[in-house]
Amino acid sequence: MSVKPSAGVPSGLTWVKSSYSGADGPDCVEVAAAVSTVHVRDSKNVPGPQLGFTPGAWTDFVTYASES
Repeated sequence: MSVKPSAGVPSGLTWVKSSYSGADGPDCVEVAAAVSTVHVRDSKNVPGPQLGFTPGAWTDFVTYASES
């Protein structure tokens, strides 16, 4: 199986990860914000697939996750 990058994913995104991510391991997700999409990827598989969320959906997810 091969995975091809989507033509809809912009290049030149600035990826960030949480300050809660320790330096002792790369096990976290990275997030990049574009104009109309919030992109999420696995820090262990940088060239791998990414998830894309509308800003509203991302806000809902973060709100829910922080309350759990």
